[in-house]
Amino acid sequence: MAVVPAATPTLSPDETARALVDILNAFLAETRGAGAPVVTAHLDSLLERDLGLDSLSRFELWLRVEQAFGVGVDEEKLAEIETARDLLRLLLAGARREAHAADVVQLADRGVATVPEAATTLLEALDWHVQAQPDRMHITLLDGDAEEARLTYADLARDMAAIAGGLQREGLERGQAVAIMLPTGRDFFAAYYGTLAAGGVPVPIYPPIRLAQLADHVRRQAGILASCAARVLVTVREAKPVGSLLRGQVASLERVVTADDLRAHGAAPARVAVTAQDIAFIQYTSGSTGNPKGVVLTHANLLANIRAMVRATGATSADVFVSWLPLYHDMGLIGAWLCPLYGGLPLVVMSPLHFLARPARWLWAIHRYRGTISAGPNFAYELAASRIDERELAGLDLSSWQWAFNGAEPVSAETMARFAARFARHGFDPNTLAPVYGLAECALDLAFPPGRRGVLVDRIDRARLASRRVAEPVSPGAEGAGIVACGRPLAGYEMRIADEAGRELAERRVGRVEFKGPSATSGYYNNPEATAQLFDGGWLDTGDLGYIAAGELYLTGRSKDIMIRGGHNLYPYELEEAVGAVPGIRKGCVAVFGVGDAASGTERVVVVAETREPDEARRAALVAQINSLAADLIGGPADEVVLAPPHSVLKTSSGKIRRAASREVYERGLIGARRPAVWRELGALGLRSAESRIARWWRGAAAIAYSCWAWGVTGVLAVAAFLVALVVPRPAARRVWRAAARCAVRIGALPLEVEGFAHVPASGPVVVVANHASYVDGLLLYALLPERFAFAAKEGYERNPVTRIAFERAGARFVERFDAGRGVEDTRELTRLVAGGAALGIFPEGTFTRSPGLRPFHMGAFVIAAETGAAVVPVAFRGSRSVLRAEEWIFRRGPVRATFGAPIRPEGSDWGAAVRLREAARAEILRHCGEPDLASDALG
Repeated sequence: MAVVPAATPTLSPDETARALVDILNAFLAETRGAGAPVVTAHLDSLLERDLGLDSLSRFELWLRVEQAFGVGVDEEKLAEIETARDLLRLLLAGARREAHAADVVQLADRGVATVPEAATTLLEALDWHVQAQPDRMHITLLDGDAEEARLTYADLARDMAAIAGGLQREGLERGQAVAIMLPTGRDFFAAYYGTLAAGGVPVPIYPPIRLAQLADHVRRQAGILASCAARVLVTVREAKPVGSLLRGQVASLERVVTADDLRAHGAAPARVAVTAQDIAFIQYTSGSTGNPKGVVLTHANLLANIRAMVRATGATSADVFVSWLPLYHDMGLIGAWLCPLYGGLPLVVMSPLHFLARPARWLWAIHRYRGTISAGPNFAYELAASRIDERELAGLDLSSWQWAFNGAEPVSAETMARFAARFARHGFDPNTLAPVYGLAECALDLAFPPGRRGVLVDRIDRARLASRRVAEPVSPGAEGAGIVACGRPLAGYEMRIADEAGRELAERRVGRVEFKGPSATSGYYNNPEATAQLFDGGWLDTGDLGYIAAGELYLTGRSKDIMIRGGHNLYPYELEEAVGAVPGIRKGCVAVFGVGDAASGTERVVVVAETREPDEARRAALVAQINSLAADLIGGPADEVVLAPPHSVLKTSSGKIRRAASREVYERGLIGARRPAVWRELGALGLRSAESRIARWWRGAAAIAYSCWAWGVTGVLAVAAFLVALVVPRPAARRVWRAAARCAVRIGALPLEVEGFAHVPASGPVVVVANHASYVDGLLLYALLPERFAFAAKEGYERNPVTRIAFERAGARFVERFDAGRGVEDTRELTRLVAGGAALGIFPEGTFTRSPGLRPFHMGAFVIAAETGAAVVPVAFRGSRSVLRAEEWIFRRGPVRATFGAPIRPEGSDWGAAVRLREAARAEILRHCGEPDLASDALG
């Protein structure tokens, strides 16, 4: 690493300490800004609590220290420091760094090798390389400025076997999840492939970086571990205490081990048959972990996407991939590791901490190893363009770089221009820059630029975009919003822009980005509700908004991030970037989001911007400047500007702004709230963990006893009713089933309270709609309603002969939920039934999950009512979700309330009338069901 030699001769420890304090105080004065209260640091000052220095600030401070003293240390140790005295110890123990070696390391085999085209799994791909070229260099691990290790394909295979054998000795069974909470290193590669070889499902999650983050880290990971039902957690030795806390909160977690623990077994793994359709890993998407969404990706998914990317880039074994990307993120795992593994490219990889500590390391690794491919989010290019000392770049040569991918977050045209301009004199070709688009639900990438053509920017009219969702280009030279092209679909993939009704939009019309392709996920792990919302017919809805022009994809935002004010759609990205550039505001630490305003019927625009500025006059000037920017970019000032202390804006592990989570903190009035001491949080976590284990045992024993009774009663009654219903006429069969349902409710001793049942008409056409929180709802609604009612049931029951016969004899009509064509025909059939005077019961949500909340209603029931003139009677069930949750067999006895609302008559027979019926019925159910409204999140 190029570094300025120490300006002073070797200093004594006392002199070094005084010099360090001087540097620290100078850095504080610069960081806090003019006019801020003077804070004098001493050796025992706490960097975060006393001096207000966050993680990035500590890394920046260390850069200054290194430049002054010419000393380097392990950045993983740097991440753990708490005081200035800790800094001094590291400084005194550090080794003097030499200037960057100009020597170039030749890793790539310039003779182009073939690839495992016939492989159907990642295991077969590795085995192919082991058989064909076992000693070929696969991974070069960097530890700061030095090489830590080199791995061939044969080395990886041996590591894989050792971990697989250990996992099998720990009792891992085929299909069980293994959480991998490891930093970048040899153990991670071994654990991932070892899990596959043992028949398990890898689930990469990020490890804790600092003790101060430990409690929050435990809370965030527990939801993911529970979601995937992880049986084993593989982590570092220091994080084992974290694992013990997690075991108290995650029922499935039985083993917390290190890679060395697994290797110590010394057992050869039993061979497990792994197929293309087996899960290759579960990628948990960024954002809130309150309801984690794990993207299921099979071996076939990954290999399809990898092959498409390798072909799109033309990458061969003559290329070298250089990466600092975290391996728990799909961009690092698939793009930076599995693609090179498949294609035979050498991979040079460093820890993200080493990159953050000194971004120039990334570029020098490209220089030294003659890297041809590298990638990063936009913030990485911004760091390189603006934060690297020019003295660190002397002699840098980036002429080997052929593909500089930018993805995973919005791409800034300004950042790309600054990066290209700064590094042009170091041999960087602007055509190397390649903004791309992908998402975990597609494995990794969906759109690539057509060849090395650099950054393509579309300048569009902001007003037209906001008011009409049209991307109209501005005239040359005019000011407009700059949207960066993300390329075209990969070979074998299709992409379209659709409106809320699923209709494809014309060019330059902004809508939802949807796609089809061989790597599209089948859904979210153990989350059928989120999976159902993911698909629009045969298309997968990305959740992103954008438009297509000349075959190129342009992204305008996330659908959930859109703010709607005064009928205009406003997008947060451009305003966040502009506010982040204001002097006094922390760059990359700005969140813009909308908050519902019942009084105005629209949304309030809130800007939360982090700053360390204490002076009230200067803070007022910052607010004025932010509002001036908002007026320019979104057509008016923000409704509220919150100047918050550091760490107030929440981010994902990959650095993306968590707008929804930040909005929740804002709405709870917790922006800038001080967190309790770490030891208090850990103590509270441990106490809650113990309490939860005891309480869970007692509740579980009681629930099992009650469940055995409830299932026994239900089973006996169901078998008896089924046999009788087979031999009696259909009207009598309905009476038999209804009597059995009512007996089950009474004998099961379920506390049921019914209100408003008199609202159900005794005759004539009527449609009863109810919220759906549990299978118990179907039993209750069937037991409560008269025998003249027919019911709509999902088509899945029709495929099983037993349930088909039982449901048909009980008066059910089967409806298709996903096939649009058949769904329309089923609706027509039910319309004819109700038009003839029948009564119909429907659950318009269509499905239910464990998590509470009233979901969006399908339109079928309300179209039927509008077209036939039938009244709609809303029914709200409250408490049934807790009695029997989704994907469980355990009953939990508790009170259930069924509230029947007054009949709602249609005002017309068209679509608008059906929509009004839906909204009125849904509002009535929402008023009584006692659960939150999830329609805005689910539809947004």
